[in-house]
Amino acid sequence: MKKQISLCPDLFRRICFFCLPSLVFVLFALAASYVAVFFPPARTVAAAASVSQGEAVMEVSSGRLLYEKNGDKRLPMASTTKILTAAIIIEDCDLEEEITIPREGTGIEGSSVYLKPNEKYTVRSLLYGLMLRSGNDCAVTLALHHSGSIGAFAAEMNRRAASWGAKDSHFVNPHGLPDDAHYTTAADLAHIACRAMQNPVFREIVSAKSFEENAWTNKNKMLFSYEGANGVKTGYTRQAGRCLVTGAKRGDMQLVSGVLNSPQMYRRSAELLDRAFREYTLVRLYSAEREFAVPTDGGKEICAVRGDEDKDFFYPLAAGEKIKIECEFSKPIRPPVKKGENQGKISVFLENQLIFSANLCTIKDVEKSYRDCLRETLDKF
Repeated sequence: MKKQISLCPDLFRRICFFCLPSLVFVLFALAASYVAVFFPPARTVAAAASVSQGEAVMEVSSGRLLYEKNGDKRLPMASTTKILTAAIIIEDCDLEEEITIPREGTGIEGSSVYLKPNEKYTVRSLLYGLMLRSGNDCAVTLALHHSGSIGAFAAEMNRRAASWGAKDSHFVNPHGLPDDAHYTTAADLAHIACRAMQNPVFREIVSAKSFEENAWTNKNKMLFSYEGANGVKTGYTRQAGRCLVTGAKRGDMQLVSGVLNSPQMYRRSAELLDRAFREYTLVRLYSAEREFAVPTDGGKEICAVRGDEDKDFFYPLAAGEKIKIECEFSKPIRPPVKKGENQGKISVFLENQLIFSANLCTIKDVEKSYRDCLRETLDKF
């Protein structure tokens, strides 16, 4: 005879209470293992982009280097070369002058706007073709117009770059096509871009999303995707990899970033700029209009002085950085004093490093008082 086993309801509930969670956990673990094996996770969007071979971030007005990694490493820079080409042309040439395209300026390898011999373009139009469409034919045509030969223009590029703070660069052409003797560094490229971005015509051109006259659209995707982006130039060759110089302005602070041989150049540039905007604030450390009241030696008169630099000085500062401002006078101020006389200097230090100085000059005449005359008379006895 078979025995029938029955469980009381209370015992059954206890078994379910203790065993069911374990069963659910086992089933969940098996399912997770299945997903991990057959559906590996995609790389998270929040992960950092690949680091470039060289990269730098700089604030434009002060030229302060805010960040660099391999910033002094010599690297090819592809079409970011054209930043220097455009800056020279804008400074030296009449942008409304019409140029007849020479045969030497056509059929250049690489990116092109397909200029044809004897066509006519203004210098301004060719600059848009150079910076928006990266036309190598525009680069050669502009270089020949400026200097008569590529060699002569390259010599001017090297002279101008060095004067703008690029100490470890060498240029042999105006477009950036590969050459072992054509190189720069991320920091040098940032210096060149900072100088260029101070020119309003240059900013106007490189910030344009299109040029309607020739139906040219800017290749720089940062202009369409990054908040505050206002320039400057993309570049690519097999030897140089992906290169990008980006200008971006938020509030009063204008930054430039440069990445060389950067597999994810847009994403990496955005990361570098975001961090710089987050960590630094542009602060006015010197006002050109500020006056200092200085007592004259032994008298009651007040001598007003002001710095001889006619522009305010702004500097990007990170949290916790210490600034010291000193006013120093070479000798006691004794009337009579003429307007414009140098009486001393004002100096601004960041962590004991001098970052700015200006002479302090009188802003009006100060005549001798009766007390000054009396004191001088008594001093003679």
